[in-house]
Amino acid sequence: MTITFRHYGKFERMEKFLNGLNKSVIQAILEKYGQEGVSALSAATPKDTGFTSQSWGYKITANKDRYNLIWTNSNESEGIPIVVLIQYGHGTGSGGFVQGRDFINPAIRPILDRIAEELSKEVTKL
Repeated sequence: MTITFRHYGKFERMEKFLNGLNKSVIQAILEKYGQEGVSALSAATPKDTGFTSQSWGYKITANKDRYNLIWTNSNESEGIPIVVLIQYGHGTGSGGFVQGRDFINPAIRPILDRIAEELSKEVTKL
């Protein structure tokens, strides 16, 4: 989610407010939804052995003006993430093709919506 402001004139108070947002609040919100996303993705992941569904995690990165919440899955085969094969499909050794199943987007969309809503409320508090 990107919030962009364009302004003309002096908006020192607004800039001070936005720059002074409590970073720990943003971090806590992302932590909460990071874990919710892991649970949702794990529940939605098609299960054969169950290893892929148990391999979800998340990480949060931050720099001066940006936070990133990244969901990860550590289950790989020959360097290829298994979730990519499940999501988009893959060829078989005998020349066939296994159709992909879109399980990631339906699982994560409600989480992303709640993140946007909660962060928007936090930013608009005065």
